[in-house]
Amino acid sequence: MSPSRTHASRRPAVGARPPHAVHVLGGGVAADGPHAPSARTAAHARALARGLTARGVRVTVCTRHDAALRHSFTGTGAEFTALPGRTEADAVARLRAVCTEADLVHAHGLRAGLLAALALGRRRSPVPLVVTWYALPRAGPGPGHASRADAAHDLVTRLLLRRVARAATVVLGTTTELVDAARRSGARDARLAPAPVPLTGAGPSSDREDAAAEEALRSTARAGVGAADRPLLVAVGRLDGRRGHDTALTASRAWRALSPAPLLAVAGEGPGRGALQRRIDEEKLPVRLLGRRDDALRLLAEADIALQPTRCRGPSLVAQEALRAGVPLVAAASGGVPELVGTAAVLVPCGDADSLASAVLGLLADPARRAALGAAGRAQARTWPGEDATAALVLGVYDEVTRAVADR
Repeated sequence: MSPSRTHASRRPAVGARPPHAVHVLGGGVAADGPHAPSARTAAHARALARGLTARGVRVTVCTRHDAALRHSFTGTGAEFTALPGRTEADAVARLRAVCTEADLVHAHGLRAGLLAALALGRRRSPVPLVVTWYALPRAGPGPGHASRADAAHDLVTRLLLRRVARAATVVLGTTTELVDAARRSGARDARLAPAPVPLTGAGPSSDREDAAAEEALRSTARAGVGAADRPLLVAVGRLDGRRGHDTALTASRAWRALSPAPLLAVAGEGPGRGALQRRIDEEKLPVRLLGRRDDALRLLAEADIALQPTRCRGPSLVAQEALRAGVPLVAAASGGVPELVGTAAVLVPCGDADSLASAVLGLLADPARRAALGAAGRAQARTWPGEDATAALVLGVYDEVTRAVADR
């Protein structure tokens, strides 16, 4: 049996000093800066902190000063240290001091990985560095279209990937695509470690009274977006030209002549809203832009079909929520989506409006298939790792890398 399995759930021996893991999120910049951890990264870090401290690990979380983020770690058992936001050098210096007595450092994301690598680079005694990769940075538009700025951005991205991959003792990728990318970038050890899928309460209730109340809310929500008596399709994502909304709008031409015409409701806001709205108006498309919605995941759970029309750089929250709620999903076959959904969704080529339209029309015409996909989605969701299993896996990695240092 491997060390990671043997010691995954053990607490430290009575009287022994608990292992100390320093977790790094984002960098030492302002709260609204580009180094800030994403909601997904922060949620995973909180889940890990909770699971690891329950297993006897001392966890210190280091990130920029952010009252809301700090408060979100309340109750996890972790300590919290704010990194200064004046310069990157200040953040590195502070992190280096925090890591003085750490048994290992765990960075969440590429930017955090770079910060941790810089902090540990001058240490005399080696401290293992574990880095979790959640998503790859966005690439430029590709050969033939890239400007000098795009080319420079892609070069910096490749250098960042290489620097973090080679500095890490172990890279944990949340998808096999990320694991492969880490290996290509020179990682000594890259492994799959799916992030736990947080519960949101968006799925249907099994209690009869609760289910009846939810059905009433469902009808109200659908009526609120203009889909009381017509099929409802829902897509969620920022309107920035990168989420495939143009592809979805083109696909919607195929069902605008149906009676009643299904409504595609898009929850999200962004700089591309004006251009999308002009297309909707000019082409008379059965699409409604809802803007930013706090209840986007709740609305997704009430859809007849969920759409994920573009490439995902990491695990797709839309796909996760759709399957968990038993909503048939049509998604682009890219990123971590195929691995996440298995056979419990309809996958189409990324950017292919005709395939997207054909998949939607097929599901609209086949209620039995929609029901089967909904059941398959719930079954697939039950196979995803929870917080406890993820914490056990990560603790096994900690045990392995710290023992390797001790045995040198």
